[in-house]
Amino acid sequence: MSRGGLPFRALAPNAITAMALCFGLTGVRYAISAAGVGPIAHWEIAMACIVIAGVLDGMDGRIARLLRAQSKFGAELDSLSDNIAFGVAPALILFLWSLQYAPRFGWIAALALAVCCALRLARFNARIDADEQPHKSAGFLTGVPAPAGAGLAFTPIYLWLVTGEELFRHWGLVMVWTLFIALLMISNVATYSWSSLRLKPGHRIFALAMVGLLAAALITNPWFTLLVICAGYLMLVPFSMAAYGRVKRRRRASADAGDAVSGSSS
Repeated sequence: MSRGGLPFRALAPNAITAMALCFGLTGVRYAISAAGVGPIAHWEIAMACIVIAGVLDGMDGRIARLLRAQSKFGAELDSLSDNIAFGVAPALILFLWSLQYAPRFGWIAALALAVCCALRLARFNARIDADEQPHKSAGFLTGVPAPAGAGLAFTPIYLWLVTGEELFRHWGLVMVWTLFIALLMISNVATYSWSSLRLKPGHRIFALAMVGLLAAALITNPWFTLLVICAGYLMLVPFSMAAYGRVKRRRRASADAGDAVSGSSS
């Protein structure tokens, strides 16, 4: 006779998702304490909390699949956590750091980031069972994913922490950048996903070495490293669009060839 109750392995991925949510909100707590005349270290802690939330978000789904603990509850919790940790929390941090000083529309720009993150997640959830998903079927994502969007939105803060220049804290620059990232999140731009990236067998050792060096760089100089990662991600977007364009052309050519064969046989 089987014992009732929920197995512990089913709780592990959801616990990690809840931790990501808590780290996102903790980032807001430190941003509130740093606003005004608070120490720079609190801004760094706020940023670190969002980064840790992103790492946890990348772990929960993979652990759920590894433990065979996927569930509809977990999927909904993950979406809600993403909205708070990568939409609401970054919007509040950016507002407290810079946008609150805008004479107009600073709060609107912060809201745009949070709302666009929610819209992106809602679109993802609405299409999750759809039969026709051209980007997903080709191994690409539609728009910039929420964790990456949050990381990109913090680029002015990275620059400020690295250089100490108050120019990067100016509300005008931050507002334009925030709106740009918000639009990228809800755009139809094809972006690379993990499933679309392939490594040649001979490059695996070099990739592992690069991951180790990246981890060391994040520990020793996190903000400059994150700045480089964000720049690299943005530079990859045109390549991902071009790669998806090639996939579309190959599919169209295959479909036309199939139509020609069926037409000749009939």
